[in-house]
Amino acid sequence: MKAILVTAAGGTDVLQLKEVPKPELPSPHHIRVKLAAAGVNPVDTKLRAKPAYHPDKLPAILGCDGAGIIEETGSAVTRFKAGDAVYFCNGGLGDEPGCYAEFTTLHEDYCAAAPANLSLQEAAALPLVLITAWEALIERAQLQAGQTVLIHAAAGGVGHVALQLAYHLGARIAVTVSDDKKAGLAHGLGAEKIIRYRTQDFVRETLDWTNGQARPPLLNPLPQTVEEATKSLREFRNNGQGADVVFDTAGGDTFLRSLDAARVGGRVVSILATAMTQADAQKARLRNLTLGFELMLTPQVMYLHDERVRQRRILEQGAVLVEQGKLGVLVSHRLPLAQAADAHRMIEAGGMIGKIVLTME
Repeated sequence: MKAILVTAAGGTDVLQLKEVPKPELPSPHHIRVKLAAAGVNPVDTKLRAKPAYHPDKLPAILGCDGAGIIEETGSAVTRFKAGDAVYFCNGGLGDEPGCYAEFTTLHEDYCAAAPANLSLQEAAALPLVLITAWEALIERAQLQAGQTVLIHAAAGGVGHVALQLAYHLGARIAVTVSDDKKAGLAHGLGAEKIIRYRTQDFVRETLDWTNGQARPPLLNPLPQTVEEATKSLREFRNNGQGADVVFDTAGGDTFLRSLDAARVGGRVVSILATAMTQADAQKARLRNLTLGFELMLTPQVMYLHDERVRQRRILEQGAVLVEQGKLGVLVSHRLPLAQAADAHRMIEAGGMIGKIVLTME
């Protein structure tokens, strides 16, 4: 079969189209899938540049997201049969086959029936971003109907799915976007407040939207006396409300400034790791913020079977929403498997709308 192999850590030139053996079933509980497409995610570009999880197992096939038709089932498989259309997030970290290939194998428990009203190419774009957005908003942030949520980079892969989930939950939604095209997409998906972060201060805009007032950064430097600390606390209480939930998909300064955009007692969830100073931590503590971090790959990295089954159930619930017309995925680019390097370059250039998929002929 044809597959894209990462031959070494490095730039996009290390992605090579090769002929490799079709993978055998590792256990009686595994299935082999003839892939229609593989979703391309930012984590793929990072693992190409630095194979963090299994650096000793190169060459490897990248790609966590896939969808296709089951070609063969193990003798103990009960959930599927040959010919079933499925989608999943599995492999692609170096220890088991990824989806940048014509075939892959996976345990039946980690696989869900593909949404009936999506093409398999569209289905391949959905798993990682759906699980990420679901775990962040529903499990970490516990977003409820009527609450306010600020979603950063709402036209991106994770962002546009998170926006739809928040709308489905009945939340009031503010988003950050970079241009008018992305603003139009976000508005069409249910965003109430559009913030163009290149020309607008998202903290000020969020506070105004939630009937608050703009306020200067506090606790920097840290208060030195009881009187200063009391004054700072009074200012926090009196100036601005902020969003109940902030979902950060950008990290860095965006995450740190989001501490000012959340209300006192609110929740900030990020999908990226950002270093915090003592002042940042003190600010979050004083404002009673709940900080959450989301890495949907954790169950796979740590070999947590039950957690991976839980994630598969998210895909099943997501498929129901898709079939009810309440959730969709925007595939902005469809490239042949051989053009995986081009897909990586597009993601690394930034500014992506929706998702990229690699298609198999």
